[in-house]
Amino acid sequence: MPNPMSPYIRGALLVTFALLCSSTRSGARAPAFNAIVVATRAEDHAAMIAAARPFLEHLGAEHNFAITFTQDVSQINDAVLARYQVIVQLQLAPFEVPPAQQGAFQRLIERGGGWVGIHAAGLTGKQFLDAKTVYWKWFEDFFGGVVYSPHPAFQKATVVVEDRGHPAMKNLPATFEISDEWYEFDRSPRPNVRVLATVDEGTYRQTRPMGDHPIIWTNEEYGRMIYIGIGHAPADWADRNYTALVRDAILWAGSGSPHVDVR
Repeated sequence: MPNPMSPYIRGALLVTFALLCSSTRSGARAPAFNAIVVATRAEDHAAMIAAARPFLEHLGAEHNFAITFTQDVSQINDAVLARYQVIVQLQLAPFEVPPAQQGAFQRLIERGGGWVGIHAAGLTGKQFLDAKTVYWKWFEDFFGGVVYSPHPAFQKATVVVEDRGHPAMKNLPATFEISDEWYEFDRSPRPNVRVLATVDEGTYRQTRPMGDHPIIWTNEEYGRMIYIGIGHAPADWADRNYTALVRDAILWAGSGSPHVDVR
């Protein structure tokens, strides 16, 4: 009959097992970067945001970045944003950001943080404000120096990828179709930004034709900033071109941090 295991041996084995478990946990990869998604509470974008959250959380898990999702913009401050390298402004219009939070947004971006603005993040202009509210002029300049004007009806159009050399655009075809509201602006931002894609105005009906109509761009004065004008519909999160665009934009915005998977 075998001798029972000595309590000393059992103890040694338990300690060894605990050390192995601790080593495994400590060996887990740290997130490549931390991203915070700040989404609007506006009802007309609620369905799109509800579809976005699981996609973005899965994206973070798949590509090893940590993601926090909030719709409480009042909680944004320097202490909170100090933990993040990327901010995703999801349908949150600049006029929805209170003055107390605007400075924290600016400081994150000006210290080199990445910014991904989606659709309604481009609602620049004083037309949304009452007479007593101070306009966030810094954001208009950061955005490319253009002001939003009313958009046409939701409809399908063709996006023309202009700069496939940019990391956010590398997995897109030369052109693709998608439906949106096709935000118009008082002029083209091209003189102030690097245009990545335009919408072909010959493929849909405009409210006020722009001629040169950028829809995705980056302002290189602010490092890793990218605006994606497309993104009104919840169905976009099932569109392979749109999801590739958002994925690659966030990874690029965070790529100032080490160990980012940008494949």
